[in-house]
Amino acid sequence: MIYDFEPGDKVINPNNTDWGIGQIQSIIKDKITVNFENVGKKVINAQNIQLEKIND
Repeated sequence: MIYDFEPGDKVINPNNTDWGIGQIQSIIKDKITVNFENVGKKVINAQNIQLEKIND
């Protein structure tokens, strides 16, 4: 599966907006590692959670 993200992109998790803005660290297959401002590093399964890209 191809995602419209690359490391460095800013994203939010619409299911957990209180996590704050995150920055993508890496993408390996369906696992996207994101460093969120309020909760730190999370590994997101892209098949289960749709991240939304922020254009700054």
